[in-house]
Amino acid sequence: MSASPALSPAFNHDSADLSVCDPVWSRLRAEAEDVLRTEPQLASFIVATILNHATLEGAVAHRVAARLGHPSLPAELVAHAFHEAIGADPAIGQAFRADIGAVIDRDPATLRALEPVLYFKGFHALQAYRLAHHVWTRGRRDLALYLQSRVSEVFQCDIHPAARIGRGVFLDHATGLVVGSTAVIEDDVSILHAVTLGGTGKQRGDRHPKIRRGVMIGAGAKILGNIEVGACARVAAGSVVLRPVPANTTVVGVPARVVGTAGCDDPARAMDQLVALDQFIHVGDGI
Repeated sequence: MSASPALSPAFNHDSADLSVCDPVWSRLRAEAEDVLRTEPQLASFIVATILNHATLEGAVAHRVAARLGHPSLPAELVAHAFHEAIGADPAIGQAFRADIGAVIDRDPATLRALEPVLYFKGFHALQAYRLAHHVWTRGRRDLALYLQSRVSEVFQCDIHPAARIGRGVFLDHATGLVVGSTAVIEDDVSILHAVTLGGTGKQRGDRHPKIRRGVMIGAGAKILGNIEVGACARVAAGSVVLRPVPANTTVVGVPARVVGTAGCDDPARAMDQLVALDQFIHVGDGI
């Protein structure tokens, strides 16, 4: 297997001239060519999905559109909407690259850039959200809501197109993820499966959580209401968070309580989901 070009999560896509040098796309193509040699049965899939495209944007748009295609809205029309969105807002393509870097950096099961682009529904659901959000902000509510509905059906992941999500975001597995319409997820956040960023009733207005940069949210956590989870905090699996979470802390339990620091400077990248037993017992003593 040939060596793949390195991919640094810190690569500055804002300043890079991707028409001259795109290390993410170069790595992805090299990995695709390796698959052609090792898995010839997948040749047509690899060529159609990766090697027939001139850019990473084209490949991601094609793959996500292929998964979302339906007689009601064929894949070709979804891909066309993607290309229009990327043409109007190149930051969407920059987010693709940051999100790929996040998966490689944080998922120990991921060895290649190819894997999220071809196979991972968390990555696909996030990029489909980016298209839905783009059309939502341009007043095309029905197309945005159609895409949300289709993503929920195909990926079991329900993200309202009005939510605001940064880049370098890692949705690990993503099954059962629900993100409400006024939720905010900043850059470099990691979220595992079965997480809810929801409201507390049927009130209108700003009613969903605000997840600040670098937060890690464990599997099954529920964060409810217009509350802030501070930067680089850690929410333990299964917790129900009803109050604001200070930055750089760990919260655990039902309802969640602060049990200590986040354990490191960057919990979203560390992905350490273990809470010391003595901390957990201390929380339980007060319930």
